[in-house]
Amino acid sequence: MTTVEARPDVRRRPVRRPQRSRRVTGLVLTAAVLVLLVYLSLAVGTRTTGVTAVWDAVTRYDPDNTDHLVIRELRLPRTVIGLLAGAALGLAGAVMQGVTRNPLADPGLLGVNAGASLLVVLSISLLGVTSALGYIWFAFAGAAAASVVVYGVAALGRDGATPLKLALAGAAVSAAFGAVTTAFLLVDQATFDQFRFWQVGALAGRGTDVIAQVAPFLLVGCVAALFLGRVLNTLSLGDDVARGLGAHVSRSRGVAAAVVVLLCGSATAACGPIGFVGLTVPHVARMIVGPDYRWALPYSMLLAPCLLLTADVVGRVIARPGEVQVGIVTALIGAPVFIALVRRRHVSEL
Repeated sequence: MTTVEARPDVRRRPVRRPQRSRRVTGLVLTAAVLVLLVYLSLAVGTRTTGVTAVWDAVTRYDPDNTDHLVIRELRLPRTVIGLLAGAALGLAGAVMQGVTRNPLADPGLLGVNAGASLLVVLSISLLGVTSALGYIWFAFAGAAAASVVVYGVAALGRDGATPLKLALAGAAVSAAFGAVTTAFLLVDQATFDQFRFWQVGALAGRGTDVIAQVAPFLLVGCVAALFLGRVLNTLSLGDDVARGLGAHVSRSRGVAAAVVVLLCGSATAACGPIGFVGLTVPHVARMIVGPDYRWALPYSMLLAPCLLLTADVVGRVIARPGEVQVGIVTALIGAPVFIALVRRRHVSEL
């Protein structure tokens, strides 16, 4: 009589997805890193200060103390606007990539930057606007107008605004607006001198008045974007499957586009066009939590300010006593990171 040994269970267990607790822990750790970067943004610069000076400048401000004056009047506003703009760009990039199902989607692809730039140039050349506060509303209006034009053009036809038509319409509108902007700059040297300081993308030189203007739009946009996770998950399945699940694809895509306009328009108006933040950060978030946008969105909201504040601090350190604007540093940091992501992960599936 032979005995039959129990065969080991050779069935492969399903791949374990990141657990909720791990995701929450990751969010907490990311928030802790962001707090550290906020401190560095307040302390590091041409004149580096210690922890005590930063704490006293925030809680017991003395206008006769030079360190307190630098921290409160110069570094605190740029840190706050870095937090707000970073969160907006990260969320906008994630929503834009989700709604277009295009891993390379960013504000430049859908014409947001081109529209904002064109209206800023027109405001300088025709109306004589010269302040950052004055650029805000024109940049916001240009970004909104460009997005409406892109979505309207893409929506023409029987299939509506498909991801491919959105990308093609965005590229066409960006090229057209860019040509008009260049034409104005070539014939007006004074406008070019004013415009180039806004176009480079910077957190410096923006005071509390700029924050007060854009903060309501940024906060509303961020809250609205965080509620789009389930919608983006449905759209990521494809239009036919989404319709089969009962989703109103055109309406969902329109709401998401409106949120992107609100976020990108406000951030671009406040800081100028800053590239690679909205393009790179959503990929990092999806590498951590997978394709579930209910988690990718909050991760993008925290990771993007980390990147923006890091770039701002690095820009102050590498060119002392001057500084390199944050838009240049994000391009230098973001481009290699994005290339590495593409080479290693072949771009996360959307």
